[in-house]
Amino acid sequence: MTPAPLATRLTVPSGPLFFPVTAYGPDGSLDLDVYRAHVRRGVEAGAAAVFACCGTGEFHALTPEEFQDCVRAAVEETAGRVPVVAGAGYGTALAVRYARLAEEAGADGLLAMPPYLVVAGQEGLLRHYRELAAATTLPVIVYQRDNAVFTPGTVVGLARAEGIIGLKDGLGDLDLMQRIVSAVRTEVPGDFLYFNGLPTAELTGLAYKGIGVTLYSSAVFCFAPEIALAFHKALNTGDDETVNRLVDGFYRPFVELRAQGRGYAVALVKAGVRQTGLDVGEVRPPLHEPSEDHVKQLARLVERGHALLGAEAAVDSETDGDSEFEENV
Repeated sequence: MTPAPLATRLTVPSGPLFFPVTAYGPDGSLDLDVYRAHVRRGVEAGAAAVFACCGTGEFHALTPEEFQDCVRAAVEETAGRVPVVAGAGYGTALAVRYARLAEEAGADGLLAMPPYLVVAGQEGLLRHYRELAAATTLPVIVYQRDNAVFTPGTVVGLARAEGIIGLKDGLGDLDLMQRIVSAVRTEVPGDFLYFNGLPTAELTGLAYKGIGVTLYSSAVFCFAPEIALAFHKALNTGDDETVNRLVDGFYRPFVELRAQGRGYAVALVKAGVRQTGLDVGEVRPPLHEPSEDHVKQLARLVERGHALLGAEAAVDSETDGDSEFEENV
């Protein structure tokens, strides 16, 4: 566990927030050596934080013992250089169990995933997250998506709860997010944190920045850290030209490719990591591997993304091939 408060360390991140995939061996079992290498590479590449065993890390597929082993490995590999935030989810009792396992493993905070399956009312959701936050000393970031969508009033209640420091939005409703930000700012003055948590958050980076949300998760950082770092720098320095060039030439085509398969928000990312030379294995069921053609398209897209980071001449030389490339993707 790192000494400085998590909220302080996340307020102005030095780089993207890294959500590592979880590595499995040929027999499907956890491969902690490869996982450690993946985490280490991310930190050395410039990640501002490691979010271990969250959505991209297949939280849903891990046993409690595997979960704790991965969190502990991430804590050991980061060695205090950046904070480690661990996922916690399912029903309240299991979420509390995962939270305590993460605390024992040395995590700096928790990302509270939506409750399992049930569609609950606002009162029940608020109680769930309050009880989770009270179960450990770890600060909690609540993840809004799927069956955990909050009214502005509920988020005000979350912001008032001891131990809850932020909201990660995976829904993408900017009208709702603006009302949430406004309500919390009015009712609970302070430094409540907001994160853009859409599957490829960079695509909506400018839109979220417009309502004051600059923190975001980056799945692309797992397999193309140079592209993710360049985008992060451009977004935070107001270099909209670079942001738009990367959105138009890389992130939009990537999102369109990702949309061609269910579960690709994880499976395609994992395929991208394997293309870097690190064998993190396949996804576990019920997710499935992307098609061979989609993996090839991803490789070409990453190539193009790297070219977009080069000299303007290199960018201009590719302009004529845009339409043909997008048809292939």
